[in-house]
Amino acid sequence: MFNRKHSRSSNSPGNDSEKGFSQAHAEFLPPEGIAEGPAENEQLHRGLKSRHITMIAIGGAIGTGLIIGTGSALARAGPAAVLISYTIVGFIVFLVMAALGEMAAWIPISSGFTGYASRFVDPALGFALGYTYWFKYIIVTPNQLTAAALVIQYWCPREKVNPGVFIAVFLVTIVAINYFGIRFFGEFEFWLSSIKVIVIVGLILLSLVLALGGGPDHDRKGFRYWKHPGAFKPYIMTGDAGRFLAVWSTFVTATFAYLGTELVGVTVGEAQNPRKTIPRAIKLTFYRILFFYVFSVFLLGMIVPYNSPKLLQANKNQTGASASPFVAALLVSGIKTLPGFLNACILLFVFSASNSDLYIASRTIYGLASEGKAPRILARTDSRGVPIYALGLSASFGLLAFMNVAESSKTVFGYFVNLVTIFGILTWISILVSHIYFVRARRAQGVANQDLAYTAPLGIWGSYGALFVCILIAIFKNFNVFTHSKSYGKFDYKNFITGYLGIPLYLIMILGYKIWYRTEGVKPHLADLYGGKQKIDDEEAEFLAHKKAETEDNWFYRNFVAWLF
Repeated sequence: MFNRKHSRSSNSPGNDSEKGFSQAHAEFLPPEGIAEGPAENEQLHRGLKSRHITMIAIGGAIGTGLIIGTGSALARAGPAAVLISYTIVGFIVFLVMAALGEMAAWIPISSGFTGYASRFVDPALGFALGYTYWFKYIIVTPNQLTAAALVIQYWCPREKVNPGVFIAVFLVTIVAINYFGIRFFGEFEFWLSSIKVIVIVGLILLSLVLALGGGPDHDRKGFRYWKHPGAFKPYIMTGDAGRFLAVWSTFVTATFAYLGTELVGVTVGEAQNPRKTIPRAIKLTFYRILFFYVFSVFLLGMIVPYNSPKLLQANKNQTGASASPFVAALLVSGIKTLPGFLNACILLFVFSASNSDLYIASRTIYGLASEGKAPRILARTDSRGVPIYALGLSASFGLLAFMNVAESSKTVFGYFVNLVTIFGILTWISILVSHIYFVRARRAQGVANQDLAYTAPLGIWGSYGALFVCILIAIFKNFNVFTHSKSYGKFDYKNFITGYLGIPLYLIMILGYKIWYRTEGVKPHLADLYGGKQKIDDEEAEFLAHKKAETEDNWFYRNFVAWLF
């Protein structure tokens, strides 16, 4: 099924002439007969423009985790705890994205960050990272489809129309969008993400107006709720220990909300002029996080108290407008006409997420296949550059959404969602480890910072710091299963298993791959920094020459919209 010989060569340098290796290093070159790059019918098309990449990056950072998930964190821990955790985790996410951007700007490869793990660290890490990331998205996609069907129940109850009907409609639609090619997908996601940005900006402005007394109640709230009921709500324990656990519990919620920000790393193989568009999208991630996440949760903590009955009721709902803390804030301020509109917006958020999740799943398994770590047929593409077999396999897992038609299956499926979070954290950890090894390799081979199109602002030390925090979150993600109190006196084994199963699975895949293929860690001076780089350089030069005669983006977007994103 897999090419064993090919897999062992993944940590070998590419073209000898590109790196200037001497004949003494010939044993490190790929075995005879193994192609340097993908075959003609295994190539993705670079159809994503700068504005597509920009909006896909921002769209991936805005989802139901922000518009719905923040409510549970606020009710559990208080406004100050939420603000602290979203700020710190947001900074960690920026460091992860900066690390990814440095590698992507040097050599944007179609296999994305799984390829960087294989090239710079160990093929075994690339194998484990690729499959954990794929597992995450083949689980998230059907979950998003189910969420969309539940949102529709706001207008059409289950008794009238079975949710399976809507699940089928959404599944067919997202498969069609992905099948019609990267240009169609990019344009579709551009407009969906643009609407998402407008909605969240509108919510932020409305929250600011309500905090300043511009609502129907004309109540200038300010920081009233930070004083009473308070900025922190003790969690599990009382006193300082309870407040600390409250802050830490929201770290987990914040991590879940930020998951998916790294998806821009999957688009590098289909981006036009990736050395410019990818770093540009990643550099602006810091400002997006600051505005869309930190500012929104800050305002949310001002306009709704953590002990509000409306907020508590919102957290009992699974999805839809009634589950959003923003709706609770609107009701507290006396606004009763917007929940229906917000429900439509949430439906759009969920649909966009399911569409991009299927895209990520198909490109991830395609990247593994192109490296010989999955059946080679999954690397086959059609005339439009769509990996149709990878898309078909990933889409088939969307059928799991029909499990949720039966009420009894929702609890079981919820445990799979818990597993998704640890997969996301392990992805961040792998990206940071890959960047650390990449910096060591380029230093060993004499590649200076000025030779790079983009460098991470805090360099290798930023990645070390972010790696430490991510490992802490991964280890203590489900800390409440170890904490004994009146409410948590019984060991929650189900939460423990689903919360931590991803870690041993990840380690088993790394060790199993190393034992089976007998791979070794990549030494810095032998890391493949140049394999395939010349081809990308030529594509970039051709693209820039073509753009001298033709403007890539329209005049209105370039002058009046692009600066915001």
